[in-house]
Amino acid sequence: MASTSGTKAEGGVGPPRTASRRVSKAPTMVDPAAGEDQNSLDSELVPSTLASIAPILRVANEVEKQNPRVAYLCRFHAFEKAHRMDPTSSGRGVRQFKTYLLHRLEREEEETEPQLARNDPREIQKFYQNFYEENIRDGHQTKKPEEMAKIYQIASVLYDVLRTVVPSSKVEDETKRYAKDVEEKRDYYEHYNILPIYAAGVKPAIMELPEIKAALRAIRNMNNLPVLRMPDDKDKSVNDILEWLASAFGFQKANVANQREHLILLLANMDIRNKSVDDDANYNELDSYTVKQLKDKIFKNYESWYKYLHCPTNLRFPPGCDKQQLELLYIGLYLLIWGEASNIRFMPECLCYIFHNMAHEMHGILFGNVLPVSGGAYQPVSHGEESFLRDVVTPIYEVIHKESSRNQNGTASHSAWRNYDDLNEYFWSDKCFKLGWPMDKKADFFVHSDKRNKANVGHNNVATGGRKPKANFVENRTFWHLYRSFDRMWIFFILALQAMVIIAWNQSGSLSVIFDADVFKSVLSIFITAAILNALRATLDIVLSLRAWRSLKITQILRYLLKFAFAAFWVVVMPVAYAKSVQDPAGVLRFFSNLGGNIENESLYYYCVAIYLLPEILAAFIFFFPFLRKSMERSNWRIISLLMWWAQPKLYVGRGMHEDMFSLLKYTLFWIMLLISKLSFSYYVEILPLVQPTRAIMDIRVTSFDWHEFFPHMPHNIGVVIVLWAPVLLVYFMDTQIWYAIFSTIVGGIYGAFSHLGEIRTLGMLRSRFESIPSAFSERLVPSSKKEKKHRYEDDSLERKNIAKFSQMWNEFILSLRMEDLISHKERDLLLVPYSSSEVSVIQWPPFLLASKIPIALDMAKDFRGKEDADLFRKIKSDDFMRSAVIECYETLRYLLVGILEDKDDKMVVEQIRKEIDESIKEKRFLRKFRMSGLPLLNDKLERFLNLLVADYEDEEAKRSPMINLIQDIMEIIIQDVMFDGHEILERAHQIDRKEQRFERINIYLTQNRSWKEKVIRLNLLLTVKESAINVPTNLDARRRITFFANSLFMKMPDAPRVRNMLSFSVLTPYYNEDVLYSDEELNKENEDGITTLFYLQKIYPDQWKNFEDRINDPKLGYLSKDRNELIRYWVSYRGQTLARTVRGMMYYREALELQYFLDFAEDKAIFGGYRIIDMNRTDYRALKERAQALADLKFTYVVSCQIYGAQKKSSEQRDRSCYVNILNLMLTYPSLRVAYIDERDEAVNGKSEKVYYSVLVKGGDKLDEEIYRIKLPGPPKIGEGKPENQNHAIIFTRGEALQTIDMNQCLFACLVHVQSGDQFCNHRTKNFGQSLKGKISLWSS
Repeated sequence: MASTSGTKAEGGVGPPRTASRRVSKAPTMVDPAAGEDQNSLDSELVPSTLASIAPILRVANEVEKQNPRVAYLCRFHAFEKAHRMDPTSSGRGVRQFKTYLLHRLEREEEETEPQLARNDPREIQKFYQNFYEENIRDGHQTKKPEEMAKIYQIASVLYDVLRTVVPSSKVEDETKRYAKDVEEKRDYYEHYNILPIYAAGVKPAIMELPEIKAALRAIRNMNNLPVLRMPDDKDKSVNDILEWLASAFGFQKANVANQREHLILLLANMDIRNKSVDDDANYNELDSYTVKQLKDKIFKNYESWYKYLHCPTNLRFPPGCDKQQLELLYIGLYLLIWGEASNIRFMPECLCYIFHNMAHEMHGILFGNVLPVSGGAYQPVSHGEESFLRDVVTPIYEVIHKESSRNQNGTASHSAWRNYDDLNEYFWSDKCFKLGWPMDKKADFFVHSDKRNKANVGHNNVATGGRKPKANFVENRTFWHLYRSFDRMWIFFILALQAMVIIAWNQSGSLSVIFDADVFKSVLSIFITAAILNALRATLDIVLSLRAWRSLKITQILRYLLKFAFAAFWVVVMPVAYAKSVQDPAGVLRFFSNLGGNIENESLYYYCVAIYLLPEILAAFIFFFPFLRKSMERSNWRIISLLMWWAQPKLYVGRGMHEDMFSLLKYTLFWIMLLISKLSFSYYVEILPLVQPTRAIMDIRVTSFDWHEFFPHMPHNIGVVIVLWAPVLLVYFMDTQIWYAIFSTIVGGIYGAFSHLGEIRTLGMLRSRFESIPSAFSERLVPSSKKEKKHRYEDDSLERKNIAKFSQMWNEFILSLRMEDLISHKERDLLLVPYSSSEVSVIQWPPFLLASKIPIALDMAKDFRGKEDADLFRKIKSDDFMRSAVIECYETLRYLLVGILEDKDDKMVVEQIRKEIDESIKEKRFLRKFRMSGLPLLNDKLERFLNLLVADYEDEEAKRSPMINLIQDIMEIIIQDVMFDGHEILERAHQIDRKEQRFERINIYLTQNRSWKEKVIRLNLLLTVKESAINVPTNLDARRRITFFANSLFMKMPDAPRVRNMLSFSVLTPYYNEDVLYSDEELNKENEDGITTLFYLQKIYPDQWKNFEDRINDPKLGYLSKDRNELIRYWVSYRGQTLARTVRGMMYYREALELQYFLDFAEDKAIFGGYRIIDMNRTDYRALKERAQALADLKFTYVVSCQIYGAQKKSSEQRDRSCYVNILNLMLTYPSLRVAYIDERDEAVNGKSEKVYYSVLVKGGDKLDEEIYRIKLPGPPKIGEGKPENQNHAIIFTRGEALQTIDMNQCLFACLVHVQSGDQFCNHRTKNFGQSLKGKISLWSS
């Protein structure tokens, strides 16, 4: 093996060679004979118990090409360390991994030899010195922070290996000096997420933003904070307030780093909006309002919670304190709690309870408060790193975990276990304070009953035992929920039906009969029915909540009983009072009349109805004043709570959720109109026509029935009446949905018309409205001052600039369609808009609008027989697009000819022709100076000339001769065939003696200029496209996207802010084990019909497949050097429900933000020059690009929660390995993509191997992923619902004030509109850290 001159002579840690051979037959994790790419992944296959050796193996793979012997020494050191960690190979997969590594070491020992020295100690020492001098000594001045982080990691591992190979006495002083320097600076160069906070040397542009600097200064304000003592009585050094909080309360280091960046980005984004400072030089400190605003947002739920419980707040600010610093301490404390709370984040009020107590403790540390229990003073002592996780999070998590085990994978009854909401409701009452602080583990909240009482557990029964029962609600599965859940609807329709039947039963059937006293009295009988239905509702309330009474407050139970008593009271009183009001009652009415004794007052029933309606009238009054209702529901005054007690149960959630009065009035008017229409239809079409037949049937005397089973001998033929009315009643109760569909369609159509929704639905409408699209884009999406808005249409230069901005966005959109193969090369060229129009006096519209306009104009001019210029010009000007096309072709042709001719005299000839044309048009003698019959011949020559310019030649000089001939032909045709007096211009040119021929000296290399060549391509399209482009694009999905995008520009939306002032947001996509990319095997696997997936997609997307082949075969695009099969895999995957498709769509957000920043801050020259063709060699343009990327990082984050990515990385299954590699490739392709996953490790805890779980965030590195954060969890995070818990563990890695959750079946396009409109949408619905994941908002996607 390796040279042992640097190891101990005895007691070596490495196993004997013979011992290793006894297990050499065991299966290996990687084939030792495999290729380099396969063996380079051995660092990712390390068993979880040996995770600490993975960095060593990564370094070995990194230095393999530079020095194979050093790589061998690194692997040998990894093997020794693995053997020390697990000498018996008892861990899962350890034996196989050590066997593989031992086999590889045996092979490399023979194949490698020292290159820099004679022995291994000198070899690695020399390599370490060279590595330091080449990469570290001056690296901070030239390399980026992420590069330096990797270099310092390699240097640290190399020195660890060096110390095992080289005896300490033989380590050179220079090596020690280098190692000391690495050790001192290593903390400044760590892998980071967005902000390299401690990086020295070359800093990214994001760290130079003044808002970032101001936020950093604020959190590094350590003035007046007490020094914390370590357990060994040493002072604890900290750099910022979050490190101080971590030392005081025992938060994890990774959690602190994660929330530090989170807090800085929140402060920076909010502060720049509050200040809107254009002068960055005067931007030094955070605005005091920024911190207050963030505090109010974060503690909105906490403030509601402590007021609800009538307890004093612990957000205290003593006089004379540094308020901003204290506010940041409270914010930082809550973020750290939230970041480490794991599954407790589903219990927001539990988080409030934890913060409430920890804030009190922090206040005591800062201001010397007295402990509430012992009476002693708080001592600022530093806690261990995981004490918060161990003492606070884990006990609560264990309660959740044990309760979830009762769920039995979703098969147990809802009443048999407590979910997150049930446990969270414990903190809705002041009982939670009985937990104390530190929490008493014997409190009722922590009581479990692992074995349920079998005698008391049956189907849908509540389990009994020592555990706390469910809170407030226990599900009962019964069909009575159909009535109770919609009781108001049922009551209204039943009462309306009764009233309509009573009115229709009258002889006239007119609605005016209701004013008849007897009819009106009969209609009032509906209140008897209402009393009975309300009694049914009260009964169901008791029955359906009966099993939750163990956990209900006595006031809630009393409310149920009183409601039932009052309902029963009215059930008795209403019939009695009504019977007394009827003269000569009979039947049932006589029975109720006798119950009333000798009461003679017939108005009693009216008094009862009035009293019965009083609560309903009061509720209706409050309904029309939502601000009053909202205030009453959210009020924590006990008198208000007592008044509201009868109306609804007192709950923490769902209070004050009402719209404004205007919205409420619109909503009410909508339903009033709907119900009037529905009831009118029901009365006149359904009920009234049945009354007379029903009367006739009831009067018929039938003595015998043929089918007596269906029509029994019942009085008045009731059976027939029931059969007659049953279908009508069924329709009556169900047709409300039909009326709702009708009214929603009508109202939605009217509202959409006024909101400009769907104005552009077809390509024809797009073509007709395209002239107004740039102005709509300017109004909706281009930030501008009030002065600019006022003069937007008056200032021609400003209008041209806005059109140029629109062209940048439009072209990026069209190019994205081409990259997705939705359009062809030709369609792309027809849809693109020129970046600059400074050489042309008219607006340059996309060629698809101008297609065939020039050929039509030529035919029109050739066939024109008139004498006056005005007649010809009137025909051309009748079509605005034709006029634009003619002027553009004329001016562009002149520009191209002047540009390609090198001789000044030749250029002078072209200028004289232009002057002649302009003067003849001005003097209205154009037709007398030029022959229109010569234009077709000129057009043919121009087509050949332009085709030659755009053609690709290996040798550009080969173009020269034919190009000269074509230019001479063109000039000859113009002078001799088109112009009447062209010979005069040519004679004046020949007065100068010259040996060369005219138009012979040309600049052939001008065609290599991208901007110039785009003009040639555009002119060629205008001249050569003779057919109409009305069907461009032909692809239906491309049409849908273009019309959707154009239509969205006409919607009503608030003014767009600058990208620097917009809300920051994140996108989160949950992923488990779905397809990332389809493999070759999946593409070519035949189904039962012999059809492969690839063949199927080629047939249903034939145009897209042809566009794809054209794209990858185009040598200009650089796809010829790439693997064709890999490109096909991506093409197919982008048309399936894959992670790659979703990631590509979400990354359009970032591209849109960079483009928007360019449009906001670029100079006019850059805007007119084009977003894609700016010269990155220029310092100012390069700085602009870097700053655009920095702003995109500041505003947008995309996290994919790949729950089992860590298991896929270590798996030997082919599909899992494929998913891992594909996800890794996505991170390498999109550097701003972040992947969060749950890492499961076997670690020794108290001498025993236990499963330990981590939330890990990684990003793409050079070739592999780089770990950014690793936060330990209290246990497995997936203990209930998979998707929300997958999102929950990753949500701590998101950034910004809003969160968009996107599933894998969603994609995105037209991101610029989404970003800007989403920014306005989020102004009122930002991310609330005090609520669970269900409280996060979602933007929309397509």
